[in-house]
Amino acid sequence: MLKISPEEIKLITKYIYEISGIYLDESKKYLLETRLNSIAEEYKCSSYQDFYRKAKADASKKIERKIVDAISTNETLFFRDTGPFQLLQHKILPELIDARAPKSSMLKTNLKIWSAASSTGQELYSVAITLQELLKDTSKYTIKLLGTDISDAAVAQASSGKYNKFEIERGLARDKLTKYFTPMGQTWKVSDELRAMVNFRKFNLMSPFTGIGKFDIIMCRNVAIYFTLEDRKKLFNKIASALEPDGYLIIGSTESLTGVCPRFIPKRHLRSIFYQLK
Repeated sequence: MLKISPEEIKLITKYIYEISGIYLDESKKYLLETRLNSIAEEYKCSSYQDFYRKAKADASKKIERKIVDAISTNETLFFRDTGPFQLLQHKILPELIDARAPKSSMLKTNLKIWSAASSTGQELYSVAITLQELLKDTSKYTIKLLGTDISDAAVAQASSGKYNKFEIERGLARDKLTKYFTPMGQTWKVSDELRAMVNFRKFNLMSPFTGIGKFDIIMCRNVAIYFTLEDRKKLFNKIASALEPDGYLIIGSTESLTGVCPRFIPKRHLRSIFYQLK
């Protein structure tokens, strides 16, 4: 394995921050070596300085994309932490449906939900399943479910809707598996009905939110922990502007917006915390 020097750590972590917004300190030596070594070998790099030079010189940005795919943490599972999905099912969605109900029965109820760091898609598909279970007949609704992630590889898998046995068994109950997934050899594929509800695309949360639109619910869980405090402040200020005035923000169970974004106020339902605009 190619070893990285302290000087190279500074060089590579600065580059990773520039292209992704992910902040890594000097304690991440092992992570850098294990995540980047195979790419360095692929491009026959003699050192991490050589690796950096080749990445910067690559006009196609293929190396850059591979670095982002390798470094971005795609740890996810279906119905992760359970609490947020119980919150959606028993409080947030019923309240939103009441608030968005049109005056005419001829019109549809609009719901817009954004999974801002959707990784390989399990979170957004879990939201789609929650909606299916709650609404029964989704034809009465216009539902926009958007999943975004900085990783090309993560977005590609999410879009395919295919998961291996290990991924499927993490958080997905047997009844939901047989109802919403179809076996395909060694993998499982989400049903066409579920896949039609969602849309995935690549998006860097450090970029301007131009054209992203407004949402009733934004889920931004377990990603801001990899950003600096200043970048977290910028991110959640942008999220505040992308949220409908009566919308809901759900972040990670170990995260807090205290001292980060005063535009939000925390609220509690049972054991879960969610945020709304002041």
